[in-house]
Amino acid sequence: MFDTLSGKITDVLDRLRKRGTLDEADVAEALREVRLAMLDADVALPVIKDFIGRVRERALSAEVIDSVAPGQQVIKIVNDALIEALGGAGAVPLNLQSTPPVAILMVGLQGSGKTTTSGKLALRLSRQKRRVLLASLDTQRPAAQLQLAQLAQQAGVTSLPIIPGQTPVEIARRALDTGRREVYDIVVLDTAGRLSIDQALMDEVRAISAATNPAETLLVVDAMTGQDAVNTAKAFNEAVGVTGIVMTRMDGDARGGAALSMRSITGAPIKLTGSGEKLDALEDFHPERVAGRILGLGDVVGLVEKAAETIDQAEAEELAAKMMKGKFDLDDYAKQLKQIGKMGSLSGIMGMLPGMGKFKQQIENANIDTTVFKHQAAIISSMTMKERRTPDIMKASRKRRVAAGSGTTVQQVNQLLKQFDDMSSMMKKMSKLGQKGLMRQGLAALMPQGRMH
Repeated sequence: MFDTLSGKITDVLDRLRKRGTLDEADVAEALREVRLAMLDADVALPVIKDFIGRVRERALSAEVIDSVAPGQQVIKIVNDALIEALGGAGAVPLNLQSTPPVAILMVGLQGSGKTTTSGKLALRLSRQKRRVLLASLDTQRPAAQLQLAQLAQQAGVTSLPIIPGQTPVEIARRALDTGRREVYDIVVLDTAGRLSIDQALMDEVRAISAATNPAETLLVVDAMTGQDAVNTAKAFNEAVGVTGIVMTRMDGDARGGAALSMRSITGAPIKLTGSGEKLDALEDFHPERVAGRILGLGDVVGLVEKAAETIDQAEAEELAAKMMKGKFDLDDYAKQLKQIGKMGSLSGIMGMLPGMGKFKQQIENANIDTTVFKHQAAIISSMTMKERRTPDIMKASRKRRVAAGSGTTVQQVNQLLKQFDDMSSMMKKMSKLGQKGLMRQGLAALMPQGRMH
């Protein structure tokens, strides 16, 4: 997400950064291009006008124009304005301070991912040692209540038993009554969606909200729907007063305009984001990190957090020690592939590294992603222990056997062995240089003929 917007804005700002001086015409030209990029990304027009106005006013101040590095100053101003548009610095937590059971009302259109998000939220809260009850108020969509019951089972939480014939308001009241009697901390109420905004939907949501007095009314919107998501947010906010937004499909190729427009249109912060179908794929929304990624400044904090969640520390240290000693076999390589695979796609990881956003497209075009890791892991698992420890014995007949066993081709087996051989050579050079030598000579020492290519 945001890739197109990020690419265009960073190109504009890179040109500003290279200039020694800036005048009003330079700033006006740059902001015209930023405006076009935001329009193309489906950002709401009032949001663009406010954003451009704010940046122009700050960028044309004497302290910026007359500064030693005006381009850098403008980048800082754009970054600050993006953070403001996205909701201000820092993630906004869910309000769970009410008397238990705390009611969380989930609203949104059909297909926005509301039911799946309800399951994800239940899992997240249960991991925070909260006792959660999931209740489906969707009497419209066939099997919607059964779907939520299955998600509750996967998340390890309780779902409200289904009683046919009850209205959504009756189900909501029964859910809160059950929550009180059986001492639940939180009751998540998953309302019915519609294909589009209509009066009956709004009346139903208003009635449920009045009956339950929720601490949080979370609007679930699909980031891929662009400007339609903004219109949906406006309608729900006018009807029930949205307290927070959950943006789903943040890992898609959407243009990102909805995320940039939400705070301004509803006044409610984006609190959570969902990416992928897995139940644990729900994260806090950090405006400053998203702004950093849009401007190619990276999200190192997010990357470190992702690594801490997925990587086995002891195993990582053991692998690092083997690498520095130059003792590294295909079993170790398979462990490394597994750890990288847990962190998600390579292009996603690259987007979190400062200055590396431009290389994301090259990686995507080269099709180097987790599917490659899976193929390589399958090849290694089809080898004998002896073959993994001494890959040099891999001759034609062995390669054919391994390719057949892993569902790959001999060419893919050769590619893996070549890649491993290159890595092993680099590890041996690192081992010979030692840490001081590596620091003194830099990466050039590891390249063929000692040159950077």
